[in-house]
Formats: sequence, structure tokens, C-alpha cells
Amino acid sequence: MSGITPILWQARFRMKTSFPIAIAGVLLLLSGLARAAETPVLVLNDTNEPPFTTVDGRGFLDAVAGEMFRRAGVRLQLVRLPAERGLLNANAGIEDGDMVRIAGLEMQYPNLVRVPEKLLDWEFAAFGKDATLPAHGETLHTRPVGHIRGWKIYERQLAGAPHVVSAEDSAQLFRQLQRDRIEVALYERWQGLSLIRREGLTGVHALEPSLARREMFIYLHKRHTALVPKLAAALRAIKAEGLYDRLYREKVLSLAEVPAR
Repeated sequence: MSGITPILWQARFRMKTSFPIAIAGVLLLLSGLARAAETPVLVLNDTNEPPFTTVDGRGFLDAVAGEMFRRAGVRLQLVRLPAERGLLNANAGIEDGDMVRIAGLEMQYPNLVRVPEKLLDWEFAAFGKDATLPAHGETLHTRPVGHIRGWKIYERQLAGAPHVVSAEDSAQLFRQLQRDRIEVALYERWQGLSLIRREGLTGVHALEPSLARREMFIYLHKRHTALVPKLAAALRAIKAEGLYDRLYREKVLSLAEVPAR
């Protein structure tokens, strides 16, 4: 072996064979990072709360919408802005869209394009301390009522009502209810139930029946119009595969298993 001891020769052999493998591993890693960097990122405003979206990204819509965008070849990033500001930013193209809104907003915000496949149903509901208070129009127009600024369905429904208070977010809304500044808080049923349990609120109830059930949709700024059919097709596939229903049972309907306080 030309004077090379077996041990030294084996060491050199391992260096020669392992070095190309190490280089290949580094190249694969860099290639993966490059592909990730090349994947377009869309930033959508999100006003949802648990169980739909969560800080750790484990909510129902985190899973469903994240998978939709992945299948469409883009990455989804959510930012949290006040509801009204989020719509204005999306329409202006500052963000790429808005996560969950009722149908028809494209009439008021012409730069927004709706992904036509329904993302989910929202149950618009009233919450109050008096569980016997009926949730209907007379209650809403004769008692102090609060809602989150920018929720268009409530803004239209309460037009002309004499005792309406707006809040920036759900925490502020329910604080107003607890402090008796309002008698009725208007919010979404499942997010309201989650908030009551998460914050340990006592004596606050979802009034029956829910005020309305509405289909909710993703909106994108018009510069992303070409992506709309891809996202709609991805969501239809997620539903057809049964993934959508499984996630909804696990992450949303499980709230009904434990009665609210």
C-alpha cells in the first residue's frame, strides 16, 4: 500500500467517500431552502379566534386554509388587524386578501375577488347575562347592544338602532358585556363559546336561537385572480377527501361536548 498503514488508508478512504456525501447533503439542503424561498407567500388578514385560528397555528382554518394554499402552490401567512382596517388594506392591496368574510363584499370593495367555494359557515349569535333574553330584532333594537367594528352584517342589521356600541375586538366586546355597558354582545357562536371557556367567564350565555347562519369566503386582491380557481379546486378536494369534516369535528364541534359556564 505504498507505505500507508491499513488504519491510515482506511481513514483516508472514509474521508474520500464521506466528503462527496457531505457535499451532496449540503447541496440538497440548500436546494430545499431555495425552493422554500421561491414559494410565493400570500398575506391575508385574519380576524378569527379559536377554534378557527390560533396563535400556535393549530386551529380549524389554520389547517384547512393552510392546506388549500399549499396545494395551490403558495404559502399562507396570516396577520391580525382590526376588521375594518383589514378590509381597507386588502382592498388597497397592502395585504393580499382577507381570510373570512360574507358573500357580496366585492360590491363595496371592488378590488377584492371572492374564492367561490365556501370556506365555512358562521353562526352569528347574541351573548348575554340573561339566558332567557330572546335573540331577535326587538331585543337588538331596544337594548344596549355591542358588536365588533367592521363586521358588516351587524352594522347593516343595527342601522338606526339607538343603543349600539362598537368594539375593536372580542376581548373588548365581552368586557363591555361583563361590566354591564351593554346587555347583548353580537359575535360568532363557536368563537364566543371558546372565548367564554378560555377566559373562564361566568354568567355569560349564548342566546338562542342563533341570529343567522351565513356562508363565509376567502377574498383575494384582484392581482391574485389567477389563483382563485386553484384555491377553490383545492378546497373542494379537501372536502371530498373527508379531511374537512374530520377537522371540523375535532376542532370545532368538540366545544359542544362541554357545556358553557
